[in-house]
Amino acid sequence: MAQSFTGRKRIRKSFGRIPEAVQMPNLIEVQRSSYEQFLQRETRVADRREEGVEAVFKSVFPIKDFNERALLEYISYEFEEPKYDVEECIQRDMTYAAPLKVKLRLIVFETEEETGARSVKDIKEQDVYMGDIPLMTDKGTFIVNGTERVIVSQMHRSPGVFFDHDKGKTH
Repeated sequence: MAQSFTGRKRIRKSFGRIPEAVQMPNLIEVQRSSYEQFLQRETRVADRREEGVEAVFKSVFPIKDFNERALLEYISYEFEEPKYDVEECIQRDMTYAAPLKVKLRLIVFETEEETGARSVKDIKEQDVYMGDIPLMTDKGTFIVNGTERVIVSQMHRSPGVFFDHDKGKTH
């Protein structure tokens, strides 16, 4: 029997079976839902909130030319289905991505020289291919050039102590 230096029996504590105080969050689901909220891929065009990709397009458009003869307006965007699925992208050393198409409207104005009044000369709407956007897999990873990659979240810490010199005013 083990005894301490005081001659009493030691009490053995087991920390192996401590109950969970807080349930562990599903960190992969947090990243997946955040990326889905950024892309709003499954959301209908009319129901999209102004955040993520939608907010970026709305902040950039409309674009006017220098003489204000043309105006380029953003209407909506949509993702097409990826060309290959996850397994095919790994086998072919490709990136798992979906094509992003943006519907834009070009308005061309005509200005009268005498009065300076502007009138609409032509309006064209067209879907424009903007590039391929990488998609997140069900496991919360990205496939880039056939290699599975993961994004590791980091906590942004606030800066520490700031020192200020009073140029000898206090001494």
